[in-house]
Amino acid sequence: QVQLVESGGGLVQAGGSLRLSCAASGSTFSINAIGWYRQAPGKQRELVARISSGGSVNYADSVKGRFTISRDNAKNTVYLQMNSLKPQDTAVYYCKAVSVAAGYWGQGTQVNVSS
Repeated sequence: QVQLVESGGGLVQAGGSLRLSCAASGSTFSINAIGWYRQAPGKQRELVARISSGGSVNYADSVKGRFTISRDNAKNTVYLQMNSLKPQDTAVYYCKAVSVAAGYWGQGTQVNVSS
């Protein structure tokens, strides 16, 4: 089992920045990748960024050049640095850890970007 706790959400003006954190605990050795997803009201949950255990990363086209995913293995934490935020980035942001056997979701953190 893996437990995930997100933090760092909040209200920011357009053009501002936030850094989200996803702290993992439990069987963290089994994690193959951690991704950040978001879900806006009335929309499907979508992948924002993902980092594998080997360090490879990928991003949604909508956030390339603005968001950066990184990890601190010593702290079992994955970060999402979000710069140049836009109102359309407003959503609940979730992290998801994937192992061979299962996927685990955090509870989400709200990000609101005002125009």
